Amino acid sequence: YLSLGRGKVKKKKKKNENKRVIISNLPFESKKWKENPNRYYGSNKIKTTKYTILTFLPKNIYEQFHRFANIYFVVIALLNFVPVVNAFQPEVSMIPICVIMAITAIKDVWEDFRRYKLDKEINHMGCYIYSREEHAYVEKCWKDVQVGDFVQLQCNETIPADILLLYSSDQNGICHLETANLDGETNLKQRQVVMGFSSQNTFFEPELFQNTIICEMPNNDLNKFKGYMEQPNHERVGFNIESLLLRGCTIRNTEVAIGIVIYAGHETKAMLNNNGPRYKRSKIERQMNMDIFLCVGLLFVMCLVGAVGHGIWTGSFSEHPPYDVPDENGEYLSPFLAGFYMFLTMIILLQVLIPISLYVSIELVKLGQVFLIHNDVDLYNEEADLPIQCRALNITEDLGQIQYIFSDKTGTLTENKMVFRRCTVDGIEFSHQENARRLETHKELDLDDEDFAKLQHFTLPPTNIETPDTYKQKTMRPLRRCQSARAHFQGHTRNRSLGRRDSNQSQVAFSSPIEKDVTPDSRLLRRVREAALQTENLSPFIHMKTSTSLTDFFLALAICNTVLVSTATEPRQRVTVPPPIKPSGITLEKIHQIFQRLKLASLSQSFSSSQSSSDLGASFSARNTEEQLAALDCCDNGNDCCASGRGDELQGKDSTDIGSASLDEVFKSVTNSSLPTDFCYEAESPDEAALVYAAQAYGFTLVSRTPEQVTVRLPQGTLLTFDILCTLGFDSVRKRMSVVVRHPLTKEIVVYTKGADSVIMDMLEDSAKDDISKEKKMKRIKEKTQKHLDYYARDGLRTLCIAKKVLNEDDFQKWANFRREAEAAIDNRDELLMETAQHLETKLTLLGATGIEDRLQDGVPDTIAALQEAGIQIWVLTGDKQETAVNIAYSCKLLNQRDTVFTINTESKETCESLLNLTLEEVRKNYEVEKPRRKFFGIIPASFASSEAPGPEFGLVIDGRTLNVIFQGGLEEKFLALTKHCHSVLCCRSTPLQKSMVAKLVRRQLKVMTLSIGDGANDVSMIQAADIGIGISGQEGMQAVMASDFAISRFKHLKKLLLVHGHWCYARLAKMVIYFFYKNVSYVNLLFWYQFFCGFSGSTMIDYWQMIFFNLFFTSVPPLLFGVLDRDVSAETLLGLPELYKNGQNSEIYNLSTFIITMLDAFYQSLVCFFVPYLTYEDSDIDVFSFGNPMNTISLLTILLHQALEMKTWTLFHLVTMIGSVVFYLVFSLIYNASCVLCNPPANPYWIMERQLSDPTFYLLCLITPVIALLPRFFIFALRGTIGTSLILKAQQLDKLPKGQQDLEIQKLRSRKQPTSVAAAVSHRDTESQRLSTSEVNPLRKQTPEKGYYFFNRWAEEESTATDPSAGPFCGHYPLVPSRVTTPGQDSGKLTKGNVNNFNHGSHRRSVSAVTL
Repeated sequence: YLSLGRGKVKKKKKKNENKRVIISNLPFESKKWKENPNRYYGSNKIKTTKYTILTFLPKNIYEQFHRFANIYFVVIALLNFVPVVNAFQPEVSMIPICVIMAITAIKDVWEDFRRYKLDKEINHMGCYIYSREEHAYVEKCWKDVQVGDFVQLQCNETIPADILLLYSSDQNGICHLETANLDGETNLKQRQVVMGFSSQNTFFEPELFQNTIICEMPNNDLNKFKGYMEQPNHERVGFNIESLLLRGCTIRNTEVAIGIVIYAGHETKAMLNNNGPRYKRSKIERQMNMDIFLCVGLLFVMCLVGAVGHGIWTGSFSEHPPYDVPDENGEYLSPFLAGFYMFLTMIILLQVLIPISLYVSIELVKLGQVFLIHNDVDLYNEEADLPIQCRALNITEDLGQIQYIFSDKTGTLTENKMVFRRCTVDGIEFSHQENARRLETHKELDLDDEDFAKLQHFTLPPTNIETPDTYKQKTMRPLRRCQSARAHFQGHTRNRSLGRRDSNQSQVAFSSPIEKDVTPDSRLLRRVREAALQTENLSPFIHMKTSTSLTDFFLALAICNTVLVSTATEPRQRVTVPPPIKPSGITLEKIHQIFQRLKLASLSQSFSSSQSSSDLGASFSARNTEEQLAALDCCDNGNDCCASGRGDELQGKDSTDIGSASLDEVFKSVTNSSLPTDFCYEAESPDEAALVYAAQAYGFTLVSRTPEQVTVRLPQGTLLTFDILCTLGFDSVRKRMSVVVRHPLTKEIVVYTKGADSVIMDMLEDSAKDDISKEKKMKRIKEKTQKHLDYYARDGLRTLCIAKKVLNEDDFQKWANFRREAEAAIDNRDELLMETAQHLETKLTLLGATGIEDRLQDGVPDTIAALQEAGIQIWVLTGDKQETAVNIAYSCKLLNQRDTVFTINTESKETCESLLNLTLEEVRKNYEVEKPRRKFFGIIPASFASSEAPGPEFGLVIDGRTLNVIFQGGLEEKFLALTKHCHSVLCCRSTPLQKSMVAKLVRRQLKVMTLSIGDGANDVSMIQAADIGIGISGQEGMQAVMASDFAISRFKHLKKLLLVHGHWCYARLAKMVIYFFYKNVSYVNLLFWYQFFCGFSGSTMIDYWQMIFFNLFFTSVPPLLFGVLDRDVSAETLLGLPELYKNGQNSEIYNLSTFIITMLDAFYQSLVCFFVPYLTYEDSDIDVFSFGNPMNTISLLTILLHQALEMKTWTLFHLVTMIGSVVFYLVFSLIYNASCVLCNPPANPYWIMERQLSDPTFYLLCLITPVIALLPRFFIFALRGTIGTSLILKAQQLDKLPKGQQDLEIQKLRSRKQPTSVAAAVSHRDTESQRLSTSEVNPLRKQTPEKGYYFFNRWAEEESTATDPSAGPFCGHYPLVPSRVTTPGQDSGKLTKGNVNNFNHGSHRRSVSAVTL
């Protein structure tokens, strides 16, 4: 009754509001639980098991009855208990279904027990909860935590429930989390104490907490949470996800954190996200269910024949035969009723026609297949120690039938290791050739860190001021001399060993040597140093208001991010404390002397005076005077304290020497003495880390970060500490992030913004009209930067624009108030926050742009080429810029230089529709011309001509806006019609939702098998939308892996997974399923043929125990082994001839026609197995079981030999199971027939087998009958092998050749297909271009390199000699890839010829390689 009442209150509560109200549990601690308002919320105990001891049987049986076959067999077993229709002993008929269901139940209970043990372990973990009675935190189990409890968490402790953060030992109210358990990401996330609690300096007292918390109901959105806290005076304080600690995360870098439990147990966000593995039905299983219905139809026909036959038989007697016994009233059954009863009896008799053991066999086979895939060494990644994970156990065969692949780009095709490659500042491009050279060397030699450092040390001249060693060695070598003196810097004791730097680095994300060690560009480095020293010479102690773009650019790179700083010795210890301020013990005169020396050093260099002076002149603010002076003093006295890194050259220098010291040496001494240790940067994205490492390479080192302040060390050693006034994080809508800081020297409020060029370029300030020269300069910088950005994108680099804006105090205060109101708002908070961000990020001044390379993974081009050859269409769906994506598509062979690529970008429905029509028309014309030509040359065999694999002529590039128009304007069919003819499609700037919509559209409309592959959280919806989802366990965490069916570590593993394992799994399972149908039909038909000779009485000539054991034991193991181990073609041949994959794509092994042929063969074999013994024993006096026993034995031998014919791989296992099955049958029969005296009255199987084994006729039958039964199948196999043109048969013949000859034959087969189709494509294009200029073949094409565009090397050469920066690196023409196609004008919708000329002149616009629509 009480629980009913609770339920009503709960329902009422839910009805009334969709908010959760939480108060502290402490006032109710001594009272009864039912008085606590929090009692309606779930406890923290979790239960992921399906069953309990009591519910196991009913629940498991109910679940198993979801399978049609199980219900069918139970109904038939029950039917056998009806005396009128029973065919066998009722108890015996229950055995098969009980055995099958018991095996499944044992598997289920084992899985559930594993879950139970895991639950128990988690529920009994300990945590500290505040107790009012003890006035302290007491240890309790996780399961005892309740909503409203106060939990104290310590460093490295796992969070037991979703907790609102109210106190952190960090003075800034920050708590750091590692979310690896949730999403696999090892980088740290910050969480902030709720506003109003962060300012407290005293320890948090739970008993004084009087507030009421109102928040949203539990949901599974990991990135959103909102609510507010109402204080006793009705004042409200808002909070969001930034204050919520999620269950399963781990506390890091925070001594103590305290919070109140908001959601517990199954209501936590982590548990609501944990849906467990999804049940997917494979294509074969769907086909199999259809075929089972066909078998049911067949069974119905056979039973009908039996019923009608029985009716006719009984009606044919003039008087009732003696065995026809009347009922108690002396009445006989009418022929019709007798026929009906016989119909039911026949169903029981012939029930085995539906293969009862098929489902269990398939599950066991799939487990075996998964085991083999999981243990494939080729799919194991040694670096990451990751094998392939098979998370879905029931769709292995679908891997062999894929027709479309949807792939993400970043992290899937590329490494997601972001490497800083180039940048442009103030319209001047810096090519970073040295860095490019470093990356090439790294790529070629693939050495480890130390070898690489040595290599660079020896191969590059050490005298150059831009040697990589200068910057590389400071991170590569342990610091020896100065380290004890500077230990206070990090704020924790140092215990650094002098060993390899990288040894304990593994847990920090995005910090591999290739990402960290940026080699600076010599010209840019010189300019940075000039700017730094120049400003000091001009004004050592005057804060200049002007600032160079260079300095601002690198400051923005160092500051505008959310990167956490830690040290290499202990990567999880943050550096938040810059050096303490100490009173200066040096006089001003001394400082002046040092500066004179610096001036002399700088004047000895030839300086360019074009740069404006910088605010960096104020290098000696009070807080860092001592640090800087120590460094300079060290140089002045010729001391050797600076000898760390490459500072050795300064040793032994006299004080007089420094005057003529090179600029480089002065800088080196400052750099190496001031930098206490190498830092680890823990970033949320690899892009951020790359930019911070780039800034560090130029001497702008991010030293420490707290929520209020960020400290940057400048090239000349100065430490600048900026106050952070506000951070606007990156989001996918704004596509940018900003940080508002107060400059420590000028006291100006500066906004630094970085983001996508498409967004930033629209937000730049229109220069003041009165200052025309400034306006021209700004315009020129913008144009040049845009040009550089276009080139970067073409080279496949990821581009970011950097901009700044200076605010005055009043404007900032107004904006800050606006922001505070938005943060405190409950309704429309997100919209208001977006609005405030847009207010701030306008009228920006462009500083420059960066190009970051995301390197292609190894083996990607090869994998894509092989998959396309296998007839799979590949679509790349990416959020990246179009130019970047297109370039990567060329370099990974997704698009070919010979392809005609259509690019469609539009936001208008009408334009989009007309463009789709126009393109479709052109493509179709192309196909019409090509079709007869293909037949004429006879290149493609009939089996392939029928498949709809498009020729290698067309590619399609489309952006997110156009996709929106297509989805909203109902143009999906036209879009799909066009994509059918394109061998690859590239969707750029697409959102996660669009990715999943595209995958769903193709799967549903085209009824094809699809596979999605991705590595990040943004790919989850796409992965779940496809038939098979593959996650890449890479740099972006584990969310994609958790949502996937299979998880691999590299894209190249997809090649073997699909072409080899996919093909094998499909071929094995398809053959096994067909074999099961054949086996059951051919065996059951023996009973059916017998009915014609026993008056359709429903009696059998085979003992029932032998019938049961026939399917369960005698013939069950060989097909299982076949399904796990058979290989029709070797792995090498499958990889060498990707076209073999089409066998599975077209479902050639298991389809309706093969099913029907197999059924006919089964009927034929059963006829032979019945009538050969029948004709042998005709007119003899043998009893019924002596007649049935040879048939049973012959049938067993025929069925096993049929399996042997199908097997392409023979191992010892196969041989043992084959012979073992026959031996087991004979042994069982002998024992059973010897011991069974009265077990099947009235007839008896006693001593039957023993008598038959002494009869020569029996042996003769066992020899002749299987041969006659299998002759047609054997004959067809032989015929097909002799004259067949099937590629699979050719491949099987190739496997028998020696290795060298085999490779030669594979090469011949492949080359036969490729050049002809290419020639056809080229010649065809010539004819087309004459008519419609659709695909103009350019004579330059042969000289065009395969790799795409390469103006970059030219730039680099020109830049090194360039003296006039305004001329830019782009004067002159560069060999662009010539255009193939005209561009349809958007307005007229007609093809225009003029554009062709523009393209061929080397224009660098977006449509270089394609038709742009």
